[in-house]
Amino acid sequence: MFEFRDLFQWDRFITPTIIKTFYWLVIALIVLFGISGIFSGLAAMAVSPFGGFILLLSSLASVIVGVIAARICAEFVLIVFRINEHLGAIRDQGQPQGQQY
Repeated sequence: MFEFRDLFQWDRFITPTIIKTFYWLVIALIVLFGISGIFSGLAAMAVSPFGGFILLLSSLASVIVGVIAARICAEFVLIVFRINEHLGAIRDQGQPQGQQY
């Protein structure tokens, strides 16, 4: 976890520690919008059964696509930070002892 003082220092990245929290917040928003779309589709079925059914299906598909897209974005951010860590380790292995950049 990160501490409050980490916000003012640039020695450590805080994004990898909080990305999971943002991921779950995005998932919650996607599910809430999906539920809203499902209820809208059910309400639209009273006016137009076919249109309401299409809205219902598109809401369900949007939730599935949204969850997958959120996961891909979160993993991409984590991969970028992991690449940064690995490149730093490679850089440190190639330096002679006593030299630090």
